[in-house]
Amino acid sequence: MNSARIGVDIGGTFTDLVLFGDGGETFFTKVPSTPAKPEEAVLTGIRQITETAGMDVAKVAEVVHGTTVGSNTLLQKVGAKTGLITTKGFRDVLEIGRVRTPTMFDLSWEKAVPLIARRYRMEVDERSAADGTILKALDEQEIIEIGRYFQSEGVESVAICFINSYRNPENEARAQELMRKHFPDIWVTASVSVLPEIREYERTSTTAVNAYVLPSLRAYFERLENGLREIGVSAPLLISNSNGGLSSAKMAQEKPVFFISSGRSAGVVGAGRLGQAIEEKDLVVFDMGGTTASASLIHKGELSRANEYEFRAGISTPSRFIKAGGYLMRVPTVDVAEVGSGAGSIARIDDGGLMHVGPLSAGAVPGPVCYGIGGNSPTVTDANVVLGFLPSALAGGSMKLDVDGARAAIKRDLADPLKLSIEDAAFGIREVANINMARTIKAVTVERGVDPRDFALLAFGGSGPVHACDLAKTLGISRVIFPMSPGVFTATGMLAAKVERYFLRSLTGMLDQLPIQHINALLAEMRTEAVSSLAEEGYAEDQVELGFEADLRFKGQDFEIPVSLPNTLVDKDRDNLRASFREAYKSIYGYASDDGVEIVNVRLNASGNTGNLLKFKAHVPDRVVRAAETRNIYFSRTEGWQETPVFERSSFEGGVVGPLIIQSPDTTIVIPPRAKADLDAFGNVVATLA
Repeated sequence: MNSARIGVDIGGTFTDLVLFGDGGETFFTKVPSTPAKPEEAVLTGIRQITETAGMDVAKVAEVVHGTTVGSNTLLQKVGAKTGLITTKGFRDVLEIGRVRTPTMFDLSWEKAVPLIARRYRMEVDERSAADGTILKALDEQEIIEIGRYFQSEGVESVAICFINSYRNPENEARAQELMRKHFPDIWVTASVSVLPEIREYERTSTTAVNAYVLPSLRAYFERLENGLREIGVSAPLLISNSNGGLSSAKMAQEKPVFFISSGRSAGVVGAGRLGQAIEEKDLVVFDMGGTTASASLIHKGELSRANEYEFRAGISTPSRFIKAGGYLMRVPTVDVAEVGSGAGSIARIDDGGLMHVGPLSAGAVPGPVCYGIGGNSPTVTDANVVLGFLPSALAGGSMKLDVDGARAAIKRDLADPLKLSIEDAAFGIREVANINMARTIKAVTVERGVDPRDFALLAFGGSGPVHACDLAKTLGISRVIFPMSPGVFTATGMLAAKVERYFLRSLTGMLDQLPIQHINALLAEMRTEAVSSLAEEGYAEDQVELGFEADLRFKGQDFEIPVSLPNTLVDKDRDNLRASFREAYKSIYGYASDDGVEIVNVRLNASGNTGNLLKFKAHVPDRVVRAAETRNIYFSRTEGWQETPVFERSSFEGGVVGPLIIQSPDTTIVIPPRAKADLDAFGNVVATLA
């Protein structure tokens, strides 16, 4: 093995690493996450996996990384003390938002508190017209006075967002220049460098999130890069972004808002590549880790994507119908629904005597009770170990589980108050968690007008395979697919992703009236910028793949739908674009009018492909070994405890009817009674439910 690429995914409980050698060799490992200093787990894991692979760390050619630092910064509200400089009259844009609630008639709903306090949202007397004409020039002294105020108040990061700056950035760019010149200790983010697009709230919110998380993410990536150099890794560090692509660490440090959901989208990208290999075009993608569970959809071979999403606690769905639930970011993202029900989610009883699971998680510290490292509250993992679903040790035997401790915690906090047996209380935890996770799958299927029964469920994550068959049965899904090494599949997905760059230009007018040559000139300009940008990453022009989209809407409407755009347009493409837009509109809303179509923006997703991406290959089991042991498992209240055969994943050949357990160092696959488990040509375990 002359070189290797390493994928790293930081989870709430474990940090997963996958090493992919230039000869096709694959190794993986899991190490406990270190929430206080996430980079320590990454560095420990890299040393460990290169030692296992028997290679020098200097031969690592690339480190691909997904991080939860951005999302945790938002979730825990531990970002920088942030200020905003905006046009006079627009101080309260973050408060006003979209003037709507995510759900009707919910009297308990509370609007998310703005990331920037009102006393740090400052106005300047400047103005640009809708066509970009400067109506009032910037008063430079006013900017300097605001900067002095921020400095005296200890503001660490500043967002700048002026009205109509997306049409003419002159005033905003000058304000950014002045802040950086006179106050070099304050981080500055201008909206035109993050989102040069119409809509004040969306642009201001996206810029505010970028400014809020920038210092913490920048500091983390700097520590990680320095740590990599110290252990002898000189390879470039690439970061997984919210759209499932990769970008340089430098880009992530400058525009962290594109990396808030870093990591969770990578698993969906890997699922798409696996689906292509096994010719499965319709997949519900389910990922369950220690803190959250998420779901996404692959329909007709295409990943479901969106151009905006809102980050909030509880269930998060980037649906176009659910707005105002959290902090909006208008950035490209894989359309993933997420809920705070992971394996570490804590179970509790509310004042009304009802059981709840999550969103509060034990995480890596103090962890579930059965980990024996300080956790005191019962979690989903504790329930699974009490019911026998999990082995006596996790992570390849490195973590011994305290079953008696888990039983005692469930008895104290749940079983005794509810007057249940320990087994029934543990099974209740599992049922509630499953219901919560089923909501995420419904959010990307039923709520989008898609019948999940027409799809196969692809399950991964450290705990996904433990719950997947129960979820599938609840939703009427008959086939469940478990990929090779599902516990580290998200890290694997990162190695299947491409380096991407995003470009956006405002282009307003009626589709039938805009001159074709004007549109093509804009596309050519964006193409040149993309090729130049990826050349900095080492990609030749023939290695650059371009994907244009146009944001279209019916005349007079407020929100648009992205439609694929050819690299160069001819007159007949107007009709094709109109037809594609009407079809997309009808699939979402159920009808389409005959009104004229407007174009609002042109987007470009440019990616670099050297051909060294991870590919899924055919697989043959190592050896033929029958089940060597059995374990008692509590599958249901009606059937109680059942003696269940346990197979090693590496030697499993399929053709076995459940109940059975298939275990590997990274996860445990649970096949319920009467379901049949087979093995396909790529080494995926395929369960067919009775």
